[in-house]
Amino acid sequence: MRLLVLGGTKFLGRHVVALAREQGHEVTLFTRGKTNPGLFPEAEHLPGDRDGDLAALAGREWDAVVDTSGYVPRVVRQSAELLRDAVGRYVFISSVSVYADQSRGPDEASATAQLEDPASEDVEADYGALKAACERVLDEVQASRAAHVRAGLIVGPHDPTERFTYWARRLAEGGDVLAPGKADAPVQFIDARDLAGFVLRLAAGDLSGPVNATGPAERLTMGEALPRMADAVGAGCRLRWIDSKTLLDEGVDPWMELPLWLGGDPDSPGCWRRTCRAR
Repeated sequence: MRLLVLGGTKFLGRHVVALAREQGHEVTLFTRGKTNPGLFPEAEHLPGDRDGDLAALAGREWDAVVDTSGYVPRVVRQSAELLRDAVGRYVFISSVSVYADQSRGPDEASATAQLEDPASEDVEADYGALKAACERVLDEVQASRAAHVRAGLIVGPHDPTERFTYWARRLAEGGDVLAPGKADAPVQFIDARDLAGFVLRLAAGDLSGPVNATGPAERLTMGEALPRMADAVGAGCRLRWIDSKTLLDEGVDPWMELPLWLGGDPDSPGCWRRTCRAR
Protein backbone atom coordinates (compact mmCIF):
# COMPACT_ATOMS: atom_id res chain seq x y z
CA MET A 1 0.00 0.00 0.00
CA ARG A 2 1.22 3.48 -0.84
CA LEU A 3 0.42 5.46 2.28
CA LEU A 4 0.50 9.20 2.87
CA VAL A 5 0.57 10.38 6.48
CA LEU A 6 -0.24 13.98 7.34
CA GLY A 7 1.93 14.35 10.43
CA GLY A 8 3.40 11.11 11.69
CA THR A 9 6.36 12.06 13.87
CA LYS A 10 4.84 12.79 17.28
CA PHE A 11 2.61 10.21 18.95
CA LEU A 12 -0.10 8.14 17.26
CA GLY A 13 1.18 9.00 13.80
CA ARG A 14 4.62 7.84 14.83
CA HIS A 15 3.22 4.41 15.66
CA VAL A 16 1.21 4.32 12.42
CA VAL A 17 4.33 5.03 10.36
CA ALA A 18 6.49 2.55 12.27
CA LEU A 19 3.94 -0.24 11.88
CA ALA A 20 3.30 0.61 8.23
CA ARG A 21 7.01 0.36 7.50
CA GLU A 22 7.20 -2.92 9.43
CA GLN A 23 4.35 -4.29 7.32
CA GLY A 24 6.16 -3.33 4.12
CA HIS A 25 4.02 -0.39 3.04
CA GLU A 26 5.50 2.50 1.07
CA VAL A 27 5.16 5.54 3.35
CA THR A 28 5.26 9.25 2.57
CA LEU A 29 5.20 11.79 5.41
CA PHE A 30 3.98 15.34 4.94
CA THR A 31 5.20 17.54 7.80
CA ARG A 32 6.55 20.96 8.65
CA GLY A 33 9.77 19.31 9.79
CA LYS A 34 9.50 20.73 13.31
CA THR A 35 8.71 17.64 15.43
CA ASN A 36 11.32 14.87 15.49
CA PRO A 37 12.51 15.68 11.95
CA GLY A 38 15.12 12.92 12.01
CA LEU A 39 12.60 10.10 12.39
CA PHE A 40 12.08 7.55 9.62
CA PRO A 41 14.95 8.50 7.29
CA GLU A 42 14.03 5.54 5.09
CA ALA A 43 10.58 7.00 4.32
CA GLU A 44 9.81 9.75 1.82
CA HIS A 45 9.47 13.16 3.46
CA LEU A 46 7.57 16.01 1.82
CA PRO A 47 7.93 19.42 3.47
CA GLY A 48 5.08 21.87 3.71
CA ASP A 49 2.31 23.29 5.84
CA ARG A 50 -1.22 21.97 5.60
CA ASP A 51 -2.52 25.50 6.16
CA GLY A 52 -1.66 27.09 2.84
CA ASP A 53 1.39 25.21 1.58
CA LEU A 54 0.34 21.86 0.11
CA ALA A 55 2.33 22.24 -3.10
CA ALA A 56 4.45 19.15 -2.38
CA LEU A 57 1.31 16.97 -2.56
CA ALA A 58 0.09 18.24 -5.91
CA GLY A 59 0.16 15.79 -8.81
CA ARG A 60 0.82 12.76 -6.59
CA GLU A 61 -1.34 9.71 -5.87
CA TRP A 62 -1.54 7.30 -2.92
CA ASP A 63 -3.73 4.36 -2.02
CA ALA A 64 -4.66 5.95 1.28
CA VAL A 65 -3.99 8.92 3.51
CA VAL A 66 -3.98 8.94 7.31
CA ASP A 67 -4.68 12.40 8.71
CA THR A 68 -3.28 12.57 12.24
CA SER A 69 -3.12 16.36 12.51
CA GLY A 70 -6.50 17.77 11.47
CA TYR A 71 -8.18 20.04 14.01
CA VAL A 72 -9.67 22.97 12.10
CA PRO A 73 -12.32 22.45 9.37
CA ARG A 74 -10.93 25.18 7.12
CA VAL A 75 -7.50 23.56 7.17
CA VAL A 76 -8.81 20.02 6.74
CA ARG A 77 -10.81 21.15 3.72
CA GLN A 78 -7.58 22.19 1.99
CA SER A 79 -6.06 18.71 2.14
CA ALA A 80 -9.40 16.98 1.50
CA GLU A 81 -10.00 18.92 -1.69
CA LEU A 82 -6.44 18.62 -2.97
CA LEU A 83 -6.48 14.85 -2.37
CA ARG A 84 -10.05 14.31 -3.62
CA ASP A 85 -8.94 12.30 -6.65
CA ALA A 86 -5.46 11.42 -5.39
CA VAL A 87 -6.29 8.85 -2.68
CA GLY A 88 -8.54 5.84 -2.47
CA ARG A 89 -9.09 6.13 1.28
CA TYR A 90 -8.99 9.07 3.70
CA VAL A 91 -8.63 7.94 7.34
CA PHE A 92 -9.16 10.85 9.70
CA ILE A 93 -8.09 10.66 13.35
CA SER A 94 -11.04 12.19 15.14
CA SER A 95 -12.06 11.88 18.80
CA VAL A 96 -14.82 10.57 21.03
CA SER A 97 -15.04 14.19 22.18
CA VAL A 98 -17.20 14.86 19.09
CA TYR A 99 -20.35 13.67 20.88
CA ALA A 100 -22.86 16.28 21.98
CA ASP A 101 -24.04 14.28 25.01
CA GLN A 102 -21.38 12.57 27.09
CA SER A 103 -23.72 11.70 29.97
CA ARG A 104 -24.42 8.26 28.51
CA GLY A 105 -22.15 5.94 26.59
CA PRO A 106 -22.43 7.26 23.02
CA ASP A 107 -22.13 5.05 19.97
CA GLU A 108 -21.34 5.99 16.39
CA ALA A 109 -24.96 6.97 15.70
CA SER A 110 -25.12 9.48 18.58
CA ALA A 111 -25.46 13.19 17.78
CA THR A 112 -22.27 15.21 17.45
CA ALA A 113 -21.51 18.65 18.85
CA GLN A 114 -22.07 21.85 16.90
CA LEU A 115 -19.95 24.97 17.08
CA GLU A 116 -21.69 27.87 18.78
CA ASP A 117 -19.53 30.14 16.65
CA PRO A 118 -19.10 28.56 13.18
CA ALA A 119 -15.99 30.70 12.64
CA SER A 120 -14.23 29.44 15.78
CA GLU A 121 -10.78 27.92 15.38
CA ASP A 122 -10.11 27.76 19.12
CA VAL A 123 -9.00 24.14 19.43
CA GLU A 124 -8.63 24.28 23.20
CA ALA A 125 -12.14 25.64 23.83
CA ASP A 126 -14.01 23.86 21.00
CA TYR A 127 -11.98 20.71 20.47
CA GLY A 128 -14.88 18.24 20.16
CA ALA A 129 -17.10 20.45 18.03
CA LEU A 130 -14.19 21.31 15.72
CA LYS A 131 -13.35 17.63 15.23
CA ALA A 132 -17.01 16.98 14.42
CA ALA A 133 -16.97 19.83 11.90
CA CYS A 134 -13.82 18.36 10.31
CA GLU A 135 -15.67 15.05 9.90
CA ARG A 136 -18.51 16.82 8.11
CA VAL A 137 -16.06 18.49 5.74
CA LEU A 138 -14.56 15.12 4.86
CA ASP A 139 -17.98 13.56 4.34
CA GLU A 140 -18.76 16.37 1.92
CA VAL A 141 -15.48 16.26 0.00
CA GLN A 142 -14.27 12.66 0.30
CA ALA A 143 -17.69 10.98 0.72
CA SER A 144 -17.46 7.18 1.03
CA ARG A 145 -13.65 7.28 0.94
CA ALA A 146 -13.58 8.85 4.42
CA ALA A 147 -13.39 6.92 7.69
CA HIS A 148 -13.41 8.81 10.99
CA VAL A 149 -11.53 7.15 13.86
CA ARG A 150 -13.18 8.50 17.00
CA ALA A 151 -10.38 7.63 19.37
CA GLY A 152 -10.70 7.49 23.13
CA LEU A 153 -7.85 8.30 25.50
CA ILE A 154 -4.69 7.21 23.67
CA VAL A 155 -1.81 5.97 25.82
CA GLY A 156 1.54 4.32 25.26
CA PRO A 157 5.16 5.06 24.27
CA HIS A 158 5.97 8.62 23.18
CA ASP A 159 2.84 10.05 24.79
CA PRO A 160 3.67 13.76 25.20
CA THR A 161 1.05 14.26 27.93
CA GLU A 162 0.72 13.11 31.55
CA ARG A 163 -2.80 11.76 31.00
CA PHE A 164 -1.73 8.20 31.77
CA THR A 165 1.97 8.08 32.58
CA TYR A 166 1.32 10.04 35.79
CA TRP A 167 -0.05 6.88 37.35
CA ALA A 168 2.83 4.64 36.30
CA ARG A 169 5.32 7.12 37.72
CA ARG A 170 3.43 7.74 40.93
CA LEU A 171 2.76 4.08 41.60
CA ALA A 172 6.41 3.27 40.96
CA GLU A 173 7.37 5.59 43.82
CA GLY A 174 5.52 3.28 46.22
CA GLY A 175 4.12 4.19 49.63
CA ASP A 176 0.59 5.49 50.13
CA VAL A 177 -0.97 6.49 46.81
CA LEU A 178 -4.06 8.67 46.65
CA ALA A 179 -6.68 6.85 44.55
CA PRO A 180 -9.50 9.21 43.52
CA GLY A 181 -13.23 8.54 43.63
CA LYS A 182 -14.55 5.01 43.86
CA ALA A 183 -12.81 1.79 43.00
CA ASP A 184 -15.75 0.68 40.83
CA ALA A 185 -15.57 3.78 38.60
CA PRO A 186 -15.18 2.68 34.95
CA VAL A 187 -12.26 3.79 32.81
CA GLN A 188 -11.37 3.40 29.13
CA PHE A 189 -8.21 3.94 27.09
CA ILE A 190 -6.40 2.43 24.10
CA ASP A 191 -2.72 1.76 23.45
CA ALA A 192 -1.37 3.78 20.51
CA ARG A 193 0.20 0.64 19.05
CA ASP A 194 -3.13 -1.16 18.97
CA LEU A 195 -4.82 1.90 17.51
CA ALA A 196 -2.14 2.15 14.82
CA GLY A 197 -2.93 -1.39 13.71
CA PHE A 198 -6.63 -0.58 13.53
CA VAL A 199 -5.94 2.59 11.54
CA LEU A 200 -3.92 0.65 8.97
CA ARG A 201 -6.69 -1.93 8.61
CA LEU A 202 -9.11 0.90 7.90
CA ALA A 203 -6.70 2.38 5.36
CA ALA A 204 -6.58 -0.93 3.52
CA GLY A 205 -10.30 -1.69 3.89
CA ASP A 206 -13.60 -0.23 2.82
CA LEU A 207 -15.32 0.81 6.06
CA SER A 208 -16.45 4.42 5.84
CA GLY A 209 -18.00 6.87 8.26
CA PRO A 210 -17.40 7.10 12.01
CA VAL A 211 -16.00 4.33 14.18
CA ASN A 212 -15.29 4.55 17.91
CA ALA A 213 -11.89 3.22 18.90
CA THR A 214 -11.21 2.69 22.57
CA GLY A 215 -10.79 -0.15 25.01
CA PRO A 216 -10.36 -2.47 26.68
CA ALA A 217 -12.84 -4.93 25.21
CA GLU A 218 -14.13 -5.81 28.68
CA ARG A 219 -15.28 -3.33 31.32
CA LEU A 220 -12.39 -2.02 33.41
CA THR A 221 -12.56 -0.11 36.68
CA MET A 222 -10.09 2.14 38.44
CA GLY A 223 -9.94 -0.43 41.21
CA GLU A 224 -8.70 -2.98 38.70
CA ALA A 225 -6.51 -0.70 36.58
CA LEU A 226 -4.38 0.86 39.32
CA PRO A 227 -3.30 -2.43 40.98
CA ARG A 228 -2.44 -3.86 37.54
CA MET A 229 -0.29 -0.82 36.82
CA ALA A 230 1.40 -1.18 40.19
CA ASP A 231 2.19 -4.84 39.47
CA ALA A 232 3.54 -3.92 36.02
CA VAL A 233 6.03 -1.44 37.46
CA GLY A 234 6.89 -3.66 40.42
CA ALA A 235 5.65 -1.14 42.96
CA GLY A 236 5.00 -1.88 46.59
CA CYS A 237 2.32 0.67 47.30
CA ARG A 238 -0.97 1.06 49.16
CA LEU A 239 -3.97 2.63 47.44
CA ARG A 240 -5.85 5.09 49.66
CA TRP A 241 -9.27 5.77 48.15
CA ILE A 242 -10.58 9.29 48.71
CA ASP A 243 -14.12 10.14 47.66
CA SER A 244 -14.70 12.70 44.92
CA LYS A 245 -16.54 15.21 47.12
CA THR A 246 -13.61 15.44 49.53
CA LEU A 247 -11.15 15.94 46.69
CA LEU A 248 -13.31 18.58 45.02
CA ASP A 249 -13.82 20.39 48.34
CA GLU A 250 -10.04 20.49 48.70
CA GLY A 251 -9.71 22.08 45.27
CA VAL A 252 -8.20 19.12 43.44
CA ASP A 253 -8.61 19.56 39.69
CA PRO A 254 -10.18 16.50 38.00
CA TRP A 255 -8.32 15.02 35.04
CA MET A 256 -5.51 17.57 35.01
CA GLU A 257 -4.14 16.96 38.52
CA LEU A 258 -5.39 13.39 38.81
CA PRO A 259 -5.68 11.82 35.34
CA LEU A 260 -8.49 9.33 34.64
CA TRP A 261 -10.59 10.85 37.45
CA LEU A 262 -13.50 13.01 36.30
CA GLY A 263 -14.76 14.10 39.69
CA GLY A 264 -18.35 12.88 39.35
CA ASP A 265 -20.58 9.89 40.00
CA PRO A 266 -18.71 6.89 38.58
CA ASP A 267 -21.94 5.54 37.10
CA SER A 268 -22.83 8.70 35.16
CA PRO A 269 -19.92 9.75 32.91
CA GLY A 270 -20.69 8.24 29.53
CA CYS A 271 -17.20 9.10 28.34
CA TRP A 272 -15.98 5.98 30.16
CA ARG A 273 -18.84 3.87 28.76
CA ARG A 274 -18.49 4.38 25.02
CA THR A 275 -19.40 1.53 22.73
CA CYS A 276 -17.48 0.44 19.65
CA ARG A 277 -20.19 -1.32 17.68
CA ALA A 278 -18.96 -0.46 14.19
CA ARG A 279 -15.66 -2.13 14.97
